[in-house]
Amino acid sequence: MHESTLLQLGKRHIDAKSFGHCKSKKQSTMKYFFIVLSLLMVNTVKAQTPEEKLAAAGIVLPTISTPVANYVNFVQSGNWLFLSGKGPSNQNGQYITGKLGLNLSIEEGYAAAKLTAINQLAVLKQALGDLSKIKRVVKVLGFVNSSADFYDQPKVMNGFSDLMVLALGEKGKHARSAIGTNTLPFNMAVEVELIVEIDH
Repeated sequence: MHESTLLQLGKRHIDAKSFGHCKSKKQSTMKYFFIVLSLLMVNTVKAQTPEEKLAAAGIVLPTISTPVANYVNFVQSGNWLFLSGKGPSNQNGQYITGKLGLNLSIEEGYAAAKLTAINQLAVLKQALGDLSKIKRVVKVLGFVNSSADFYDQPKVMNGFSDLMVLALGEKGKHARSAIGTNTLPFNMAVEVELIVEIDH
């Protein structure tokens, strides 16, 4: 084989090696870029506050009214907040009323429980100033205004639980009881109280 031919083959080998090296370097750079981008996206999601999550869902926390009787909306003892029972009232103080199994559907009961969750988050916002201070929603006790033959109280209370998880993520998951009762104050559809652990 001629010397010129050997030189040409050698040059081609070097060029191919250089091309492969450049291609590998480009792929490494792109891989690094996507890793950084993914981390930034994760950090952005993690940085989203409960208030921002609620706003993204189109939910505005109401102003909490003074209790109608001789009690307070919440009591703090150490790292614990104990919230009084709240119902599904709107900004005008009007309740979603009625009895599940008689004149309210499960969907309407779910909506009532969701509104009650919004009201309780408003109480927590008033108490803490920042919903990010919630360490965990520990226990939820829900009463559902029910007819004698209505047995789907848990499906109604899912409206409350789902909203808590939407706003607080894992911190919003809780132990829960869903109890049927033959009547509630003002004939409201549901009433819910809860216990929350907070960060100092």
